This record gives sequence, structure tokens and C-alpha cells, in this order.
Amino acid sequence: MNQTRITLGIDIGGTNTVLGIVDDKGNCLADTSIPTQATEPFTAFFPRLTSAADSLLTPFQSAYQLAGVGIGAPNANYYSGTIEQAPNLNWGDVVQLRASIHQHFGVPVAITNDANAAALGEMLFGAAQGMKHFMVITLGTGLGSGIVVNGDVLYGADGFAGEVGHIIVQEGGRVCGCGRRGCLETYASATGIRRTMMELLAERTESSVLREVSFASLTAANIAEAAQNDDVIAKAAFERTGEILGKALANVIACFSPEAIILFGGLANAGYLILDPTRNSLNTHTLNIFKGKTKLLVSHLMDKNAAVLGASALMWKELGK
Repeated sequence: MNQTRITLGIDIGGTNTVLGIVDDKGNCLADTSIPTQATEPFTAFFPRLTSAADSLLTPFQSAYQLAGVGIGAPNANYYSGTIEQAPNLNWGDVVQLRASIHQHFGVPVAITNDANAAALGEMLFGAAQGMKHFMVITLGTGLGSGIVVNGDVLYGADGFAGEVGHIIVQEGGRVCGCGRRGCLETYASATGIRRTMMELLAERTESSVLREVSFASLTAANIAEAAQNDDVIAKAAFERTGEILGKALANVIACFSPEAIILFGGLANAGYLILDPTRNSLNTHTLNIFKGKTKLLVSHLMDKNAAVLGASALMWKELGK
């Protein structure tokens, strides 16, 4: 009897690691998660990961064939199969993740960072189906980006290309987690809009429902809800964020000329609040020969298990080569 092929998608985050079984149509047949416990070493994390994966796969062994494992993880290098100096993970300088997973499962394994995985997920199962030139911008705690050129993820010479979040948009600006100042992600991200909101509350005198909220308690969702209820300062925070993001993306368009830029992640859930000012700024700052050619879209996967689908899409892409 022919077995149906499936892939295992794994997304390793600083807080949780999500695992899912995905078929070639993008259906997530089963999923689970474990706490990453980022302070523990990789040698403690790995057996917990494989145990969870084995338990997830066991019911599928008779009717399905595991064709490969795709992994999205911070600072994951597609070329070397390693995770290098991962932020928020106490794993040391280099972890041989691909080799370790391959040794356990005995099937092909591919790894990349979470933004690249998200781009592949959109290309196979989401808003970028049929596209060969596009970019995914993940607006979460930071700003990640996955760039696809001629149907392939742009990895660059060393496997780490595509760090749009670390384009400097303000000389001497906000301190970034990377150690530099003025990076795009310090302005255009869930963390960035929180910082902008606090600055605007200090600069302006209008009333706001968020005036009594501490920075530690403030969330991007709080700001979006306030803006939807016509809070003037919250709306201004989205305007300022979109202006900066659109200007930076106009510069990126001049380099890559994508068919579309797809926004993904928590801040993209704000919909028109972030889309409208970003699109206006994009239109204003885009070079004339590129005007009107790049669509600004929202991910089609945000209501699904996008992290797992993206990691799985990486492996389906590899299997199709």
C-alpha cells in the first residue's frame, strides 16, 4: 500500500517550540508544543523535542511516510544547518541542529530562520502562491524579513541575507537589541510602536486611554484597540510607524522590485491602521519607475498554524527540487 507523504514542521521560539505534521496541500494534520526553556542548554532541549515529535508522529506511522523535517529557528543557517549565536537561547555559539535531527529521524532535514520559513509558507500555501518575486515582513517583537527572488529564498553568501529589520533608518536613533542605533525594527515592530506611543504621550497633551498604562503593561494590541476607538495619540502612533516602515520598504523595492510585500505577525493584525499609513508612505517614497508595481498585502496564514506551515513549506520546497 502506498503511504501518503507528510513532513514535520518545527518552529523554535524563545518561549515555545511548536511542532506539526503537514501534508503537501498545507493541511496541518496534528500539532503540539513544548516550552523551549531558553535558559537550558541544547543538550537538555533536544531530547524533549524529539520525544514530543515521536509522540506526535506515532499515530501516523502506518498510513503515512515521513518525507522530511523543516525547521524555522532564530539565527538558523540554511547552508550549514547550524544555529549560530541565537538571541534568547542559551545554546552557545554554534549548534549542529540539522545533523542532530537527521541522525534521529533518518530523513532529509532543512533549517532556516523564521522569516524565511514564513516566506516559503506564503509561497506554497498563502498569499504569494504563483509569485516568484516577493517579500514577507514579520512584525512581531522585532522585524524579520524573508526575500524570495526567482522562486528561491535569498540567503546570500553566508546564509544570513535579508535582515531588513536592521536597516538603519535614523542615525543615532533608538538602541537596538543588535547593539546598534536606529534600526528599522526599533520603530516598526510591536516593541517599536510601544516605544513610539510612550514618546507621543510625552510630546502631546491630548487625552488618551493609555496615559495611565505603564510601558511594561502596554501592548501593540492595546494601541490598536485605542486607535480603533479614535484615540488621537494611538492613531498617531500607527501613522508614525507606517511612515517609517513605508519609507524603508520603498528603499528595498528599489533593490529587489518585488511583486508584493506581505505583512505578517501581531502588528499586521491591526489591518488598515498599519496598512494605510504604510501604503501612503510607500507610494510617496517609491522611485517613479517602481510606483504602483508592488502590492502591499496581509498574510493569508495568520489564522492558521503559520509557524508550522512555514517550517514545513521549507521541506516541501526542498523535496520538490
